[in-house]
Amino acid sequence: MTTDIDAKLIEQGRRLFAGDWQFIWASPSIETLPPMQGMEVAFAGRSNVGKSSLINALTGRNALARTSHTPGRTQELIFFEGPKDAGFRLVDMPGYGYAAAPKAKVVSWTTLIHKFLQGRSSLARVYVLIDARHGIKDVDGDILTTLDKAAVSYQVVLTKADQVKPAELESRTEATVAALAKHPAAFPELLVTSSRTGAGMPELRAAMIRLLEERRQ
Repeated sequence: MTTDIDAKLIEQGRRLFAGDWQFIWASPSIETLPPMQGMEVAFAGRSNVGKSSLINALTGRNALARTSHTPGRTQELIFFEGPKDAGFRLVDMPGYGYAAAPKAKVVSWTTLIHKFLQGRSSLARVYVLIDARHGIKDVDGDILTTLDKAAVSYQVVLTKADQVKPAELESRTEATVAALAKHPAAFPELLVTSSRTGAGMPELRAAMIRLLEERRQ
C-alpha cells in the first residue's frame, strides 16, 4: 500500500513540475517581498551548493533559475510560480557563507535570509542543500539553528551525489542523519540528489506534493 501511495505522489509530482513554471519576483529586501499566498518552499544553502541547478532539474528547464560557477551570483530572493491552479511557489535564496562580493553585501544577504526564514507564514518548508562532497559545515549549522529557533520545518538535501564514490556517499549520509538528530525542527528523512543525473528528483517532487496535500487538509 505504501508503495502505491509513493508511486501516486511521484506521478503527481512529475505532472506538477512538468507544468508551466515562471519567474515572478525578485526581492533584495524584506520590504520588497511579494504578498503571501498559497504555499512556498525555499532552497537554502552555501554559495555554489547547487540551488539554481536543483530548481532547473526539478522543473526540467535548463535556464529557469540562473546558474553560475561564481559563488554569490544569486543576490536576491528569487520567486518562481507553478501552474496557476497549484498555488505553489519555489524560492531560490542567496547563498550563505563565502561569496565573491564585498563583506557588507554578504552581511546584507545573510540578514535577508534569516529574516525571511523567521517571518513568512506561507513558507511550508525549507530545503537546506548540503554538498555531498563536504557534508555539514559550521556555517550550515548556523542556518539549522536559526530554523530550529524559528520552528520552521526543514529537510536536508544532499546535492552533487554523482561526484562522490558510493562508499563515501553512504558514510556522508549516515553522518548527516546523525547530525540532524540534534536539530528539533529537522525532518528526519534525508534526500540524496544529483541535478546532473536527475537522481532523487522524483522523491523530492513527491515530498512537495505531500506537503501541498497536508496544507490543503
